Amino acid sequence: MRKYCFYALLILYTIQGWSQSRSQIKADSLYLIGNYAEAINAYSKVGNEKSSMQIARAYSAIGNKEKAILQYLDIIKNNESHVLARFELGKIYEKTDLDKAQEVFESLINPRSENPEFYYYLGKILQSKLDYQKGNKALKKAIDLDSTHLRSIYLLGKYYVSVEEPSNALETIELGLKTAPNDVALLNLKALAHFNSGFYDKSAPLFLRLLELGEKKPFVYRKLGYSQFKNHDLDNAKETYQTLAKIKNNEADAYFGLGEVYLEEKKLDSAETYFKKSIEERKYVFDNEYRNLGRIARLKNQLKKSLDYYTKAWEENKANFINYYQVCVLADEYYKDPKTRLEYYERLLTDFKNVPLFISERVKKRISELKEEIHYKSD
Repeated sequence: MRKYCFYALLILYTIQGWSQSRSQIKADSLYLIGNYAEAINAYSKVGNEKSSMQIARAYSAIGNKEKAILQYLDIIKNNESHVLARFELGKIYEKTDLDKAQEVFESLINPRSENPEFYYYLGKILQSKLDYQKGNKALKKAIDLDSTHLRSIYLLGKYYVSVEEPSNALETIELGLKTAPNDVALLNLKALAHFNSGFYDKSAPLFLRLLELGEKKPFVYRKLGYSQFKNHDLDNAKETYQTLAKIKNNEADAYFGLGEVYLEEKKLDSAETYFKKSIEERKYVFDNEYRNLGRIARLKNQLKKSLDYYTKAWEENKANFINYYQVCVLADEYYKDPKTRLEYYERLLTDFKNVPLFISERVKKRISELKEEIHYKSD
């Protein structure tokens, strides 16, 4: 009798296991082809820890983060040592709740078995919370544990580029490029580090390399064109800006760049044409274009025209004291009445409180001279 019961139970468990296995296979198949709603229903019939994890992942995949979180929390409640569930929960929190995400990843970090991925996410989260000191420390730890951890290298390098610490940026970026020499994100950071430091001879080849790797984006053409312009590689700069002009909504920047190139070549009519075209295309302020048109008019000895353009440049951006200072200088040359000229300079000191010392001293000296001139005329 006992033998009969044993075999009966064995058959029952085998049937149940086979049925459960079939349900698992069916659920896995549905999950793999992206039929997440049906997969959730199928996994719920299996009822083990693995299926619970898959249900959480399926909810996450369809964008139902709330149900995914609840599912992960239920798994962790039943098994607090389930590292994978906590890791995946932390990644969801990273998108929805930075404080909870930080708490999860801090709890995952274990000095006896350190994982660079945990430090990467902790660093990323802390950077998102603007705690760069602790965030960078976590990213450096991830890199110490794995010198090929490109995402940590990228985030740390990006920070150094943003705060204009080129030596730290380049040291970090080069570490990543040893592993992935054609990584476009790292090459872009390296190019920007050189560009922001004014080393255009080093930035230009890197932007060219990005184009070769298929990164044919407007900002790459803009930076490359400007680098070539600053390197006095004017023919290639023209070619780059002409390519940029063919990309929709980038015509204004391209025409401005071409205007700068032609101005450098002293081809004033062509420069004037392109700066005007830039104004026609641009949909916001034109202070740079008007300033350059003013400069061209000055070179052509068209004093009134230059004054008008610089006045327009100042009117476009009234926070720019340099443009208004040029207005004062040109008004000083153009108008004969010392009282009119005086008004311009006095307005500069009234409207701009943080003018650099060398300009304010010049203006004050000129105001004294004009007041003296007015005094003598009145006598």
